[in-house]
Amino acid sequence: MKLARRLAAIGIACFALAAAPSSAEVMQSAPDGAHMVHQLRVEATPAAVYALIGQVGRWWSGEHSYSGDAANLTLAVEPGGCFCERWKDGAVEHARVIMVMRDQVVRLSGALGPLQVKAVNGVLTFLLKPDGSGTQLTLGYRVTGSSLSGLDKDAPAVDGVLNVQVQRLKRLAETGKAAS
Repeated sequence: MKLARRLAAIGIACFALAAAPSSAEVMQSAPDGAHMVHQLRVEATPAAVYALIGQVGRWWSGEHSYSGDAANLTLAVEPGGCFCERWKDGAVEHARVIMVMRDQVVRLSGALGPLQVKAVNGVLTFLLKPDGSGTQLTLGYRVTGSSLSGLDKDAPAVDGVLNVQVQRLKRLAETGKAAS
């Protein structure tokens, strides 16, 4: 019962975040697919940002996890590596790493959060490009499923949650603290 309440709270938070201002855009949205892109400049080198991506427990918000504690999140930045969450009463594989190019790209395959139960496919890409003394960070997420998936309804909430995460990654890279 506790997990059911937690999942309901996550869902409510996702929809509340959909109205939050975002530097992102839902590029495409339909019942069977959605594509979201977040682009921002980070005042840190691509190598520094790349290194932090693998330290997901330091920048992902615990509010957007199953356990409620970001310290339970891990991300092994290598092909086949797991973006996983483990806690006393359970575990979840959020995504699996499918591509890495040091200081340039980290790509994962997985249906994040409430999308997992919809049996959809998702690809999350972190693209890093040098930009003067900083980094142009692009976070893209493409999700596809059947027309019954209703991804057009989920896209704004998922986009809002991803915006929270990418902003936290940026803050951590620039200030050493993910929370504002």
